[in-house]
Amino acid sequence: MRDVSEPSPDAIAKKSSAPLAESIAIMARLRAPGGCPWDREQTFDTIKRYTLEETYEVFDAIERRAWPDLKDELGDLLLQVLFYAQMAAEAGYFDMSDVAANLNTKLIRRHPHVFPQSDTGELVDAADANMVLRNWEQIKAQEKAQKHTPQATESKPSGLDDIPRTMPAAFEAHKLGSRAAKVGFDWPDSTGLLAKLDEEIAELRAELQSPNDPLAKRRIEEEFGDLLFTAINLARHLKIDSESALRAANAKFRARFRSMEATAGGYEALASRTPDELEALWAQAKQAE
Repeated sequence: MRDVSEPSPDAIAKKSSAPLAESIAIMARLRAPGGCPWDREQTFDTIKRYTLEETYEVFDAIERRAWPDLKDELGDLLLQVLFYAQMAAEAGYFDMSDVAANLNTKLIRRHPHVFPQSDTGELVDAADANMVLRNWEQIKAQEKAQKHTPQATESKPSGLDDIPRTMPAAFEAHKLGSRAAKVGFDWPDSTGLLAKLDEEIAELRAELQSPNDPLAKRRIEEEFGDLLFTAINLARHLKIDSESALRAANAKFRARFRSMEATAGGYEALASRTPDELEALWAQAKQAE
């Protein structure tokens, strides 16, 4: 039962409607004749890189538990949505109301345990989060089957087709492994993946034995990619978000390196230290944790 002290969904919607409408109007004005020259020059392709940057800034704010920053970063991410919707409206594809209406329909359709079915007026049973997830995936599969109608000249669709190739590579690898696992193509447990890691390291070592080979760089890159792919699937088996784990490792490296700088007398001072001295500084920073 919802806490009566919490605002109702209708109250939240009413409070949000005016600011959102104003945001849409501001974006339309920025793109209109006489608006901002920079905004008017942008295209889907020029804006997309900012979308990725803003997404990572949202991640950063969440990891830092910086809630005022998160409010700002979510606004910046919303700006990307408004930008795309306005450009699409100008091209006659769709507008922001279509985006919202499509999302609303999807949310209702994918939550039959919350919203009654339109044909029966009944709720679908979903006793726990696992059942909700199963229902969600089943509904997504039905949507995909209805949406995709291959032409005679089109190759047979793959179960991996809806995983974007443009998402960050680590996330894509996780999604690919997870999707393949749903039909049983997966390692039975993490033990097999650890053995696969050893195998991939051995193959990479083998390619490093002939660095003067003209094709060596391509093969080394390929083997290194296989190593990364296996490591990410190991993270999936261990229920670890590889992106978050790597970001945590990055943060740890930053902290330790900053400690090395402080001890040595600055970044430039590190350049005068020998490899053994640098290793000692690293060990000292690690011990200080």
